[in-house]
Amino acid sequence: RRLNVRVNIELLSISNPVHKKDLAVRLTDDSDPFFLYNLVISEEDFQSLKSQQGLLVDFSSFPQKFIDLLHQCIQEQNKDIPRFLLQLVSSASLLDHMPVFLNVVETNPFKHLTHLSLKFLPGNDAEIKKFLASCLKSLKEDKEMLEQKLRKTEEDFTRQLNYTQQSLSEKSQELDKLKTEWTTYTTTLTNKHAQELTNEKERALQVQTQYQQQHEQQKKELESLHQKSIQQLQSRLSELEIINKDLTERRYKGDSTVRELKAKLSGIDDECQRAKQEVLSLRRENTTLDAECHEKEKLINQLQTRVAVLEQEIKDKDQLVVRTKEVLDATQEQKVILEEGTEKKQNHIEKLEATIKSLSAELLKANEIIKKLQGDLKTLMSKLKLKNTVTIQQEKLLAEKEEKLQKQQRELQETGQSLQMREQEV
Repeated sequence: RRLNVRVNIELLSISNPVHKKDLAVRLTDDSDPFFLYNLVISEEDFQSLKSQQGLLVDFSSFPQKFIDLLHQCIQEQNKDIPRFLLQLVSSASLLDHMPVFLNVVETNPFKHLTHLSLKFLPGNDAEIKKFLASCLKSLKEDKEMLEQKLRKTEEDFTRQLNYTQQSLSEKSQELDKLKTEWTTYTTTLTNKHAQELTNEKERALQVQTQYQQQHEQQKKELESLHQKSIQQLQSRLSELEIINKDLTERRYKGDSTVRELKAKLSGIDDECQRAKQEVLSLRRENTTLDAECHEKEKLINQLQTRVAVLEQEIKDKDQLVVRTKEVLDATQEQKVILEEGTEKKQNHIEKLEATIKSLSAELLKANEIIKKLQGDLKTLMSKLKLKNTVTIQQEKLLAEKEEKLQKQQRELQETGQSLQMREQEV
């Protein structure tokens, strides 16, 4: 059978009565406390052993060589075919307390070579008791050492636990302070943002009212000029009959333009309804986005991005001011276009006056015919007056429709601006 055996080698020095050294070797088994074999080799015994087994080492170097042989056996123990073996051979059973032989054997394909064979005697009761007492003493010492280590480790762990608890409480307090500071910082930022938004809205409203007042003044001036020109034209139309045809043609053109404007108005109304629906959908999306923003405002990185967004919104507001300026420029361009239209009308009137002068000679010739046709003229004049009133009403309707169109354009611009603002905020 195979088992693990503990080999203790001690060099004993004895000075009573003569100074000499003995080599004590002990075999024990950790699993069996009654397994005990001893060997004591003196220098005289070693000389007989050396002559019997043909050893080449001295007594002083023998213990180290024996230890080297044991190390070689330990290195070879896990192999299938070990080169060095440590054999414990007994002639009878181990219970008979007969001496045993410990052989260090080297195996090769040809022969088993025994390098060393030592004879061990089994331990008697006194030796076994002494050995068990020493084992018990060492166990107690190990136990005391382990208990001391346990106490030290427990103290260390309790200290570490107290320290970690203190540090955790301090960290939690610091975290609460940071949370309160961060909440105050976020509230101040939101208040500042709301104040800036209200200020910018008030500024935009003031600028818008100023532009509206200027536009209304310009419109009134243009309307007064237009009315004056209409009065002049009416006075001239009462004198001229030939221009009646042109007026009728203009009336038809005006009807066509009114139809076109109505069609445009219907299209603009549809677009306005679509814009309102988009505004409602955007508001809904805005509410959901606001909820998500309130949840995400707790994070530090998103607050920094929010500051960047606010800076971007300020830039967008500057762009809005630039766009309002562009709208003003467009209204001024429309004013210039209206002035050019009035100049064209005046040129047309001058041409008509030239034609009237050319026809004056023919009118002198046709005075007799005119006298006959004065009755007809009276009737035609009444009809002309009716037509003039109709044209005036149509022009008023056109002016009102133009005002409505301008209002709707303004509303569309405002909705577009608000949509851009909402998109930027989103």
